[in-house]
Amino acid sequence: MKPAAVGYARAGDVQEAVALLSQHGTDAKVLAGGQSLVPLMSFRLARPSVLVDLNRVGSLDYVRDEGTSLLVGAMARQRDVETSPLVAEAAPLLAEALRHVGHVTNRNRGTVGGSLAHADPAAELPTLVTGLGGELLVEGPAGPRSIAAENFFVGPFTTAMEYNEVLTAVRLPRLPAGTGVAVEQLARRHGDLAMVGVVAAVHLGPDGSVDLVRLAASGVGPVPVRLHAAEAVLVGAPPTDEAIDDAAATVAAAVRPPDDIHAPGSYRRDMAGLLLKRAVKTAIQRSEASA
Repeated sequence: MKPAAVGYARAGDVQEAVALLSQHGTDAKVLAGGQSLVPLMSFRLARPSVLVDLNRVGSLDYVRDEGTSLLVGAMARQRDVETSPLVAEAAPLLAEALRHVGHVTNRNRGTVGGSLAHADPAAELPTLVTGLGGELLVEGPAGPRSIAAENFFVGPFTTAMEYNEVLTAVRLPRLPAGTGVAVEQLARRHGDLAMVGVVAAVHLGPDGSVDLVRLAASGVGPVPVRLHAAEAVLVGAPPTDEAIDDAAATVAAAVRPPDDIHAPGSYRRDMAGLLLKRAVKTAIQRSEASA
C-alpha cells in the first residue's frame, strides 16, 4: 500500500518545529528517522495531515558528557550512539540495547528520540531509559521541561508530551566503571520486536556483593516496567543463584501482561522471570570480569 496524501513542513530549529505543531494541531506528526512512522503510514494505520521534519535540526544530533550523566540529543542516529566510545564508557547498557534494535540498516536511519517518542512498550529504548531511571527533555510553547521516564510513557504509543511539544534529548545517569550489562529477549526472529525482554545493569562492590542494580522489562504491559522489587532483593546481596532466583520470583507480582495473538499473558510473565535470571547472571559475570 501507499500512504495517503500528506502535507510536509521542514523545521529549521526546535522553536520552528513547536510553532508548526501548534499551527497544525493534533493531526500533525513529527518526522525523525521515520523507521516506525513511515511503515504505519504506508499501511494507513497512521494518517497525519502534516509531517514536521526535524532532519535539518542539527542542534539535536549529539552525545554529550555531563559528568554524572550522559545527554543524548533526540536526533542522534541509533547507529552513531551504538558505536560511540563515550556511550560505551558512560552508559554501556544503551549500546547493548541498541544492538537489539531492528537491523543495522534501520539503526543507520533511526533516531534515539524517534524510538522514545513512538513509545512502543515492546521496544528496547523505552525499556532501557525506564530501567536506568532516565529523564526525557521536551520543549513546547511554554518552554523546556523534564519528565522522568516512569512518568513519560503513559500507555501503548502514548507519552506525557503535549501535541505541540518536541522531544529534544534524553538524560541517562552515568554508570560506575565495572558495571556489567545485559539484554535478554524472546523474539521470533532476529530484528523483530521482542515478545518479552529484560535489560539489566549490575555493579559489584569491593566486598563482592551487589551495590547497584537496574532492571526493567518490555512486552509485559502497556508501558515498560521498572522491576523495583527485584532490584531491592539484589542490592546488598551476594551474587548467588539463590539471590537471583529470589529476585526473579518477584517478577510475577510486578507485571500483568495481557493475552494476545502472540502469547498468553501467563507465558510472558514466566518468560520475564526466566529472562531476568539470564540477564542478571550475564551482567554479574561481566562485572566480575572487568574487576
